[in-house]
Amino acid sequence: MFIFTNKEESKIKYCGVIFDLDGVIVKTDEYHYQAWKELAEREKIPFDRMVNERLRGVSRMESLEIVLERACKTYSQEQKRFMASEKNEIYRCLLEELSKDDILPGVISLLNKLKEQGLKTAIASSSRNASFIIQKIGIGEWFDTVVDGEQIINSKPDPEVFQLAAKFLNLPVQHCIVVEDAVAGIDAAVAAGAKAVAVGPAAGYEKADYAVLDLSYVDIDRFLFRGEKVHE
Repeated sequence: MFIFTNKEESKIKYCGVIFDLDGVIVKTDEYHYQAWKELAEREKIPFDRMVNERLRGVSRMESLEIVLERACKTYSQEQKRFMASEKNEIYRCLLEELSKDDILPGVISLLNKLKEQGLKTAIASSSRNASFIIQKIGIGEWFDTVVDGEQIINSKPDPEVFQLAAKFLNLPVQHCIVVEDAVAGIDAAVAAGAKAVAVGPAAGYEKADYAVLDLSYVDIDRFLFRGEKVHE
């Protein structure tokens, strides 16, 4: 099901599609949860899936600060950097299990259709592990550029990652569609001036222009806003 949420149809011709990675292209949420949970248990900090949901689309250090809200002691900046690095090591070990089987429904079909229509595609992720994940699931050939956490200063909801992806695509960001599964990512897309498509958990967010359960539900013409408004 597609839901169009804006009141007015844009007249802009969209020439590029920028995808978030985690939760849009591949499902890595469980690996993040397991890594944060292992770290929290070592520190005797309560951690559950409700807290984990707050980490969606948030940078590693910002996520750590959320995890530490329940800690019984304070940590120095050096200790925090070590803990964030430790979490990432746990996460990277878990990611060794990733394969093409972890690509989410509808992804490859949509990417093929976008390429057939001559659109440029990018991945824009706050994750510093984006290149590793892309290599593990073997999807690099479908994308014209990749922007990850190593290339940006500000994480979502700052629009930097999407602005940089559009720049690398040699397109105005206003001529790009962003696909995101996190509220912070939708906020970043809106702040950048891109059209925002919400997937999965972010599908109910009112700032999104379109909402879809997963990419297998995409109607390519409506996705590119070439058809009429959709109300379902």
